[in-house]
Amino acid sequence: MKAIRSKIKNRLKKFVELDVSGLRTHILSILLNVKQFTVDDLHEKINKQFDASRSVVASMVGYIHSKLGILRSHKESYKTPTTYSLKEEYVDLIQNALTAREKPST
Repeated sequence: MKAIRSKIKNRLKKFVELDVSGLRTHILSILLNVKQFTVDDLHEKINKQFDASRSVVASMVGYIHSKLGILRSHKESYKTPTTYSLKEEYVDLIQNALTAREKPST
């Protein structure tokens, strides 16, 4: 389990470091505050601050789900949208990554 957390921590750190526009950190901070969401829900929240298309948001959610491994997905049927939720065991890693991003490096 520690090896998985370590890999996720490193991937999350790189993910946040590559954030030039602030969109990635904004998405992660939203994920900390919502229990469940769909791509459309997240797109609505992001569009209040960023001009991002739905496909950009869907791509980012897919990346976070598949590469970072911090999201859980659930689909009731083929007609309903996929619902995502943050895995509770990784909340502290996200908070640490966001806090490290806010601190100026010296």
